[in-house]
Amino acid sequence: MDMLWSGWGDPAKAAPLPDAVTGLLRDLLGVTPRESGPSTLDDIAAPASALTDEACEALRSAVAAEDGVRLDAESRIRHTRGKSTPDLLRIRAGEVEDIPAAVLLPAGHDEVLAVLRACAAHGLSAVPFGGGTSVVGGLAPDTKRPFVALDLRLLDQLLAVDEVSRTATLQPGLRGPQCEALLNEQGWTLGHFPQSFEWATVGGFAAARSSGQASAGYGRFDEMVLALTVATPEGTLETGRAPRSAAGPDLRQLILGSEGALGVITAVTVRIRPLPQKRVYEGWRFASFEAGAAALRRLAQDGPRPTVLRLSDEAETFIGLAQPDAIGAADAPQSSGCMAIAGYEGTEEETETRRAAAREILLAAGGEYIGEEPGDKWEHGRYNAPYLRDALLDAGAFAETLETAGFWSAVPGLYAAVRDALTRTLTEAGTPPLVMCHISHTYENGASLYFTVVSAQGEDAVAHWEPVKRAANDAILAAGGTISHHHGVGTDHRDWYTREIGPLGVRMLQAVKAEVDPSGVLSPGVLIPVR
Repeated sequence: MDMLWSGWGDPAKAAPLPDAVTGLLRDLLGVTPRESGPSTLDDIAAPASALTDEACEALRSAVAAEDGVRLDAESRIRHTRGKSTPDLLRIRAGEVEDIPAAVLLPAGHDEVLAVLRACAAHGLSAVPFGGGTSVVGGLAPDTKRPFVALDLRLLDQLLAVDEVSRTATLQPGLRGPQCEALLNEQGWTLGHFPQSFEWATVGGFAAARSSGQASAGYGRFDEMVLALTVATPEGTLETGRAPRSAAGPDLRQLILGSEGALGVITAVTVRIRPLPQKRVYEGWRFASFEAGAAALRRLAQDGPRPTVLRLSDEAETFIGLAQPDAIGAADAPQSSGCMAIAGYEGTEEETETRRAAAREILLAAGGEYIGEEPGDKWEHGRYNAPYLRDALLDAGAFAETLETAGFWSAVPGLYAAVRDALTRTLTEAGTPPLVMCHISHTYENGASLYFTVVSAQGEDAVAHWEPVKRAANDAILAAGGTISHHHGVGTDHRDWYTREIGPLGVRMLQAVKAEVDPSGVLSPGVLIPVR
């Protein structure tokens, strides 16, 4: 099933906002209903494909599937941009000037190579397309050339499981649920559950350095990857002969996070873990965000480390965003303080041992145990926040997220700086916001901060957001944070990424791209500035 073209996920799972939430938006933020609904798919007048007959024939020769080259308007619209709030607002308004010229469905590594060579020969660009979940402009190349969306959905196999080494080799088009189901059948789990899990793909996890909600226990996706097969216009790159190596710089790390700009990932070998016998999630309350963060830091640094460890600030706790399914419900509690979620997975004995030891530390740090119900609600609604975002847009509100990470010593200042930038710029623009935040991932040396901002849309919501996003990005770098912890760079963060790595770092990446992609076929302007 395809994702909703004008929103997130499965349309059957979407639900309007409860009246209580609509009233709160009106009274607190001045949100008013939209004068008209979004465009329908039939309303959108997609321009004709810019492919020449010669280019089209070359692409058809590169892929074996009968419908492997799709030129119809609906297929192309469904592959236009990603799922950031500006992306959705533009597609709902019928803006498709940057629509791909075609959608290609290669069925294997050799076909991907053939497509890239055909693109190079005919002056085309190509953008790898997995689940279409990018929220940073990763599917919107910065190019005036025609480009094709390289949809990898047919590369959806579990190629091998090595039970001795505890590894699995996966094709990139596998969506999260497919991947887990195939591994679970053999008693294994990948343990990677980002918010985009239901729609994002294995290839996207690798290309964007994804981090799942259980990263405290299983690690980030880039920590799971042991080997990669990559197709480039100049040929095939194979990386990873052993779990660790001293044979020069690790080229896996060059491809991980490259967002399709250096090659198309066609196979990923990952570490796998035994399917846990038990999973349990529980809620804790802390008097302040500062106190909760100190408790999380203690667990992250000294252990025992839970599998899931998150902390919502006061605003997010009060609104109930830590449990999206409960927002606006008649029995939804309005909570004070800050809610934390701790989860434990593993064998029966291991789970209970870690849980008991962590409980002592959380109690000593001032935490109040509030039972398993908040944890169960979080688990049930852990993938539903994007649907809530769509409902907010439907109601006339603007809702967007952004994230960063920093060392523990920098986290308080980073939190304050980004909150201030969002609040100040939106208030000055006449749309005072509600700004919420949670610590989404913890490490021994630092943590990730994930912000959600809701406000009225203004006259032109996309133009209204642009200076706010710039101010937040500036604040992140000024406060010592990274421009992205897990959403990626894309085109939206590229200018701040270049500031983060500096001119020499940019030239290093451009030099690599010139070697593997001399014609500039792959995702131009994504991650790496065009020379």
